[in-house]
Amino acid sequence: MNKVIITCAVTGSIHTPSMSPYLPVTPEQIATSAIEAAQAGAAMVHLHARDPRDGRPTQDPEMFRQFLPQISAASDVIINLTTGGAPTMSVEERLQPALQLKPEVASLNMGSMNFGLYPMLNRFKEFQHDWERPYLEGSNDRIFRNTFKDIEFILGSCRDNDTRFEIECYDIGHLYVAAHFIERGLLEPPVFIQSVFGILGGIGAHAEDVLQMKRTADRLFGHDYVWSVLGAGAHQMRMCALSASMGGNCRVGLEDSLWAGRGQLAQTNAEQVRRVKTIIEALSLEVATPEEARGLLRLKGRNRVGF
Repeated sequence: MNKVIITCAVTGSIHTPSMSPYLPVTPEQIATSAIEAAQAGAAMVHLHARDPRDGRPTQDPEMFRQFLPQISAASDVIINLTTGGAPTMSVEERLQPALQLKPEVASLNMGSMNFGLYPMLNRFKEFQHDWERPYLEGSNDRIFRNTFKDIEFILGSCRDNDTRFEIECYDIGHLYVAAHFIERGLLEPPVFIQSVFGILGGIGAHAEDVLQMKRTADRLFGHDYVWSVLGAGAHQMRMCALSASMGGNCRVGLEDSLWAGRGQLAQTNAEQVRRVKTIIEALSLEVATPEEARGLLRLKGRNRVGF
């Protein structure tokens, strides 16, 4: 396949507002950033919401409703809503945007894990808001919960919406969990596997880690999956280059990395999309349009969402 799907994760819940003045926080900023990313070449935008007062993550569907219509009106980009939310939230809270708003795609993590954000305190020392430091410090004793029961609950709750899932796999075992839910008939191929590299608590970001994930996914899913890769922080572009060169797809965005190069903050999500597009085209590959990505992922179409 010579078509590469670029996903852009616009804001996420990993980074806090004090880390970068360019991190989208308000509904207006999230909408603008998503639209710009689509214009730069992203076929899909992966979206979280934040409380505009202090930038903390929120899964309040009303907050999502403040930016989703603007994005849909301005672009045919595929909208992918998080069910991960933040590790501090209950699974019921995390589910609500995907359940109520019925997107074409929603993310779904395939296992409980340590999710260490506390090393960021070595780089970032001063914070604007009182929630930021405890949020990072507390990650050394926090489990990001995604039990078998949680995963089944999310899949079952969204079944009638015909929402397909970006299956986020932070380690080899998560691939086997995805295969388990396919065997149970709760996940329908082709599955969209997003392999995540470089998060403390998950698989590393060495080329051998990428090869192992790809070989395992090939063995478990054969031709019934679409593979994508994201690299956290400084690993972002290197992981994307590896994925594209191996026939995979790429995810970038300020959720995954704040950087545009060593010591240089990215000023927009579109900047990262343009960088990875340059890499893809330098490999003599083509960037997929939203409609091409819909066909590859067998999505229900933008006219069947709930926003």
